[in-house]
Amino acid sequence: MYGSCLCGTVEFTIEQDHLKLYQCHCLLCRKQSGAFSNAAAIVPKQHFSFIGGQAQITSWVKDTGFRTDFCSCCGSPVPNILRGSDYYWIPAGLLDDSGTLEVVSHLFLDSKADWDKEYPLAERHGGFPGFDEHISTLND
Repeated sequence: MYGSCLCGTVEFTIEQDHLKLYQCHCLLCRKQSGAFSNAAAIVPKQHFSFIGGQAQITSWVKDTGFRTDFCSCCGSPVPNILRGSDYYWIPAGLLDDSGTLEVVSHLFLDSKADWDKEYPLAERHGGFPGFDEHISTLND
């Protein structure tokens, strides 16, 4: 599998065709991802390789040990080694060649955002509906 950050500076490969993902709904993961949850995989170190861009990676570590690495060019969260373990944390949204991905676990559901739920009446589009239609939906 191949992955990269938004600008393509940080690139990596994973030597696996199937990844099991988790979605974390905790406040830290919501803030890190800017979304209602953070989908990620945890991959053994021997299956992960950076191709390029490591010099552009910046790290931030909270006093609790929570760590986030991100591309200093575009701000995308990027893979990082899990607290000195033999595993890399991989943000699922960075994967360009997805192989087979499977969500097998949801974490911290007790602290999920109030708006983190199904909305069956929400509009669904296969692509972008167009700026005017989208703005109209959000502001009517």
